[in-house]
Amino acid sequence: MKAIVIFDIDGVIRDVGGSYRRAIADTVEQFTNQAYRPSQEDIDQLKSEGIWNNDWEASRELISRYFERQPNSTPSGGNAGSSRHPIDLNYESLIAFFQSRYRGPDPENWTGYICSEPVLCQPAYFKQLSYAGIGWGFFSGAMRDEALYVLSGKLGLGSPVLVAMEDAPGKPDPTGLFMAIEQLHSQRPTTVVYVGDTVGDMYTIKQASEQQPVRSWLGVGVLPPHVQQNGQRAQAYAETLKTAGAVMVLDNVEQLTPDVIEQLTAS
Repeated sequence: MKAIVIFDIDGVIRDVGGSYRRAIADTVEQFTNQAYRPSQEDIDQLKSEGIWNNDWEASRELISRYFERQPNSTPSGGNAGSSRHPIDLNYESLIAFFQSRYRGPDPENWTGYICSEPVLCQPAYFKQLSYAGIGWGFFSGAMRDEALYVLSGKLGLGSPVLVAMEDAPGKPDPTGLFMAIEQLHSQRPTTVVYVGDTVGDMYTIKQASEQQPVRSWLGVGVLPPHVQQNGQRAQAYAETLKTAGAVMVLDNVEQLTPDVIEQLTAS
């Protein structure tokens, strides 16, 4: 293999601005008694801290921070007497509500926000990578069946290398990244490019470099669609990713062509 490229999924392979992020906003609104609905900017600000890759945990954190700002308030579904999770907030209820929005009320027949997620690339892109001798796979904080919904269901990728939420610790722990690379059976310490849309993704590649310095590690950022609607916001988001370690930031994952990958790994 000339190189290995591992992709995050949400915000890179599929647009989750109207799905996962909408479910976060719905959940926070529900558990703050309709008092607070976070904006996309609020969610971006939280995720810029680099440790809120899990959207259930991100929802809980936004709820907790809201109530910490309010005197004598208690989350919906919580108990009085403490200002912080997990005592106040029934986390299982939060997850169930979130999933009812994202997947839909019937866990076997999905009708939720996931059904309307636009894809951000085409199957031919991955064929180009394979033809160029570039190994590829996915490391995502999404649940496995939710990840396969887009990878296999919408893109028709068959059985791609995938490390999902159930398989490894959450980012920025790089364990899942290492696991994905192992599944590609590279015979030598080939350069790895990890493609993501958040600070947590860039922190993951930094930790990978620290833990396995024998290999070269490169983080490539992709601007999620929701930030591209405003040029100033897109520029600020790109700078945040670069500050976190991205060697370049792209508007769309398909801009990371085999030629660009070759240039990155040769430099």
